[in-house]
Amino acid sequence: MKVALLGLGLMGLPIAHRLVHCGHDVIAWNRSKERLKIAKEEGLSVESSLTAAVTAGEVLILTLSDAEAIKDVLFDSSVKPLIKGKSVLQMGTISPDESRDIGASVETAGGDYLEVPVLGSIPEAKSGELIVMAAGSESAYHQTLLMLRGLGKEVEHLGPVGKGAAVKLAMNQLIAALTAGFSQSLGLIRAEGVEVEQFMGLLRQSALYAPTFDKKLKKFMEHDYSNPNFPLKHLIKDIALFQQVTEASGMNSEISNATLKVLINGQNAGYGDEDYSSLYEAINPGFDAETDIGC
Repeated sequence: MKVALLGLGLMGLPIAHRLVHCGHDVIAWNRSKERLKIAKEEGLSVESSLTAAVTAGEVLILTLSDAEAIKDVLFDSSVKPLIKGKSVLQMGTISPDESRDIGASVETAGGDYLEVPVLGSIPEAKSGELIVMAAGSESAYHQTLLMLRGLGKEVEHLGPVGKGAAVKLAMNQLIAALTAGFSQSLGLIRAEGVEVEQFMGLLRQSALYAPTFDKKLKKFMEHDYSNPNFPLKHLIKDIALFQQVTEASGMNSEISNATLKVLINGQNAGYGDEDYSSLYEAINPGFDAETDIGC
């Protein structure tokens, strides 16, 4: 399948490599020349011209940062006429309303729109083990299903546009909630001098356990959040979106609002570009690993 992948950020690059690995003809484009250069050095076919990239693809995959970036790229006056007859797959985390708005514009331009946000990070993208949440055009879904199964083995169609975006926001809210909750519990354990492994041994036996706790434990213990697959600043963007959607739905958004404040505190403390688990430092400020009696 001829794919034009637009956006070579943290997820765009490994997704492009995975598609090539699965036998697809991929042409990659990015606004930043630096990322384009990296992609070329890594063996990907790249195109510096957006219109040339869009023209080359029968399927357009958008791995862009937010709805504003998607609209700027996809509905540029030179690009919009080229959408006709193409399937447009949107993989970023945006709100349901934003996705519905983009989908309507794609359909007006004569294209098929499928939202396919994914759960997972760089390792899962490389191995084809992402969780893919598809919603929208059924024709685009069936046309691209085999390709999507190269990214995630189980690719379920959730219904009309907006449902995939909603599920993705719900998933990312759990990322923040689980990490924040575990950070607070672990902070208490360490402050009271309880052996961390004793606590973890009990936790692993309980219904409260989530694999992400062990996945992030080393980062908490060593206070090292470098080389992120999902930076804190990106989680802030997603939780802010979640909060907007819940408020518009009439839900009580106090929990997400409190979580967002903690995340922003972490960013203000200099952790914005670090792994999102660095929110531990905002929950347990000033905690010194060298004097951690619980270790």
